[in-house]
Amino acid sequence: MSDSSADLDDNAKMFDLAPVSLWIEDYSDVKALFEQWQAQGVDDVETYLLANPERVRECSQRIRIIKVNRKTLALFGARDLDHLTVSLPLVIRDDTFKSHVSELAQLWSGQTHFSSHTVNYTLAGERLDIQLHGTVLPGHEARWDRVMIAIEDVTEREGARRRLAESEDYAFGLFAHSPVSLWVEDFSGVKGLLDELRVRGIEDFRVFTNVHEEFVARCMSEIRVLDVNARTLELFAAPDKETLLRSLSDVFRDEMEPHFREQLIDLWDGKLFQQREVVNYALDGTKLHLLLQFSVLPNHERDWSLVQVALTDITARKKAEAYLEYLGTHDVLTRTFNRSFYADELNRIERKGTHPVSIIIADLNGLKTANDALGHSVGDALLRRAGEVFGSLVEKPASVARIGGDEFAVLLPGTDETGGEAVLATLAELIAVNNQYYPDFELSLSIGIATSRPGERLEQVVKRADMRMLQAKRLYYSEAERDRRDAADA
Repeated sequence: MSDSSADLDDNAKMFDLAPVSLWIEDYSDVKALFEQWQAQGVDDVETYLLANPERVRECSQRIRIIKVNRKTLALFGARDLDHLTVSLPLVIRDDTFKSHVSELAQLWSGQTHFSSHTVNYTLAGERLDIQLHGTVLPGHEARWDRVMIAIEDVTEREGARRRLAESEDYAFGLFAHSPVSLWVEDFSGVKGLLDELRVRGIEDFRVFTNVHEEFVARCMSEIRVLDVNARTLELFAAPDKETLLRSLSDVFRDEMEPHFREQLIDLWDGKLFQQREVVNYALDGTKLHLLLQFSVLPNHERDWSLVQVALTDITARKKAEAYLEYLGTHDVLTRTFNRSFYADELNRIERKGTHPVSIIIADLNGLKTANDALGHSVGDALLRRAGEVFGSLVEKPASVARIGGDEFAVLLPGTDETGGEAVLATLAELIAVNNQYYPDFELSLSIGIATSRPGERLEQVVKRADMRMLQAKRLYYSEAERDRRDAADA
């Protein structure tokens, strides 16, 4: 066998045994068709083919397969070349339309190489993602009668890419449409500041921040917000992300700094996942109570460059808790404290309060008469009026409580007899003003006051004030009875 014959034989073997799918095809009829279209004035073949899909099919039909290698038959599940040729409609489907147009456009432009990323199918119907490379073989550039097509099966790689894309889309969907406010932030600047302190030998970070309060604000200024989701914009009443990020000083203010200081202390101690209740503000000024969950994301523990913050709106819950707490210590009708608070406060003052202590016991006159004669709505109105008067009477540490149906107590820690008498004078003035606003039914109180003596239990002070209130009550009703008799005699 001559050397040339041996070379040809070797080339044939290499073609047949190549580890990638190889095709030898004849594009000469395609070239002739291109020349016809050029003569007809077609200059942009890609636009022409996209607008005329039947022309693409015509090009495909003019391509003649001369031979393929073993890898091709195995890849597509064909017995032989004839089996593959007659089954091409199963191999090349609609998925390939745009990529085939791109290949033809590359040849039209005068290139002798073309490539595309496309989809084929095995004869069993399995999808193949392929990377296609075509080359007009040397010596055949004039006629395109020998074109080698190399097909690389990238199904596994593309499948992994699609799965990754789907995973990313899924993760982004969870972020974007989460029912809680999500923030992605960069805390690397904060970590840098904390690391600098460690290098300087700081050990007790809490003490350090007690002395250097400005450091907390400096750390807060180093936080970089990377992204927020739609729920965040809704929660903070922001029209868009840019507006919110420009207004962060309006969002994180007032009560936020003490919370952030505790967050920094936890980070200093290595707590990369944290949960605490905080207060922020919406851009319209609404105060928001939030449950903050902070987490340095996996693989970012070294520099804290990716942190997720989840904010759950607990404003309604906090309001409900505050209202329940209010109900536990207040009388709803008069808005003064209730008997339970009064008993606790009396004990607290007994143990730790400022002495002397003056105590006023007051009883509403005429409540039963108002209820019996005019209805409980009138009686309730009298009680509310009494609550208004007492609500304006004193400020902390003094307190006013409704301790019975028509009875009120005023606790005045650190108030001697002179101070107590001054409070009584103020009370009389407030009652007079209230009666000017409500002339239809007079507000009247029977009042007793007592001031603690050294070593005296407050329980005894209450009894003395109560006795004096009862004396005033008897005097009030005796005078009222005398007035009724005088009116009858007249």
